[in-house]
Amino acid sequence: MNELLLVRHGESEGNVAAAEADAAGALRIAVPARDADVELSPTGVQQAEALGRRLGALAKDEAPEALWVSSYRRARSTADHALSVAGLELPTVVDERLRDRELGILDALTWRGVEELHPEEAKRRRFLGKYYHRPPGGESWVDVGLRLRTVLRDIEAAGAARVLVVTHDAVVLLIRSVLEGIQEAELMESSRTDPVRNASVTRLVRSSGRWVAEPVNDISHLVGEAPTTEHGARSTEASIEARTPEPITAADSRRCRHPAPASGTAATCSSFAAPARPPARPR
Repeated sequence: MNELLLVRHGESEGNVAAAEADAAGALRIAVPARDADVELSPTGVQQAEALGRRLGALAKDEAPEALWVSSYRRARSTADHALSVAGLELPTVVDERLRDRELGILDALTWRGVEELHPEEAKRRRFLGKYYHRPPGGESWVDVGLRLRTVLRDIEAAGAARVLVVTHDAVVLLIRSVLEGIQEAELMESSRTDPVRNASVTRLVRSSGRWVAEPVNDISHLVGEAPTTEHGARSTEASIEARTPEPITAADSRRCRHPAPASGTAATCSSFAAPARPPARPR
């Protein structure tokens, strides 16, 4: 394995529903199905077909030799449309380890919904940050990175030199993190300022034992072919990260290792107990 083409799925019906819920100030996202079964929107289909034209134009020594794809329908549909248009028939592995991050009790909630329906979890999320926060019943970014390390070993062992991977935005970023050694601060800044766009392509190439990404988050194939959509977490995450941890209250002290400060002084909770580890808002 010397080259990976990392592709985020095309715009999904869940992406559209999430944008509508945010715009309306709703608490919940009216997702049309469980996260694994959410389909592409009409725009997402256009994007997948434009991706296919890009893949079909690649020279034989540049074209992918195998496909690994998330088990979620929006990713599989993106791959199906793209390969059909490209005229490519690739050995295919559908792997659940490439699925989107699971959000547990926060699934299908807007950030406003999280704050109103799960205020303690919102506070814990603000303190821990996006990278380490694990919602009850869900996964942290670190959890996703751990499962990706195992699937990357299997992709390597399968033997194809150039592999197309169709997956989700957080997964694209975390594969880069694993292979390029990108650390938390840089990864979270990239997620905030340059969210992975729908049907974008990030090309990772290994040279002299090092992985280098070029291009990153490329949507040039969509220009004049399909609408471009972001549906990243920029606005929501910015609203969370911009807030400082809230002062500890007497009630909070029961969930922290340290007692509440004396009256008139301020402190922040540095150790909310993590929820029991279990084994999305659609992206």
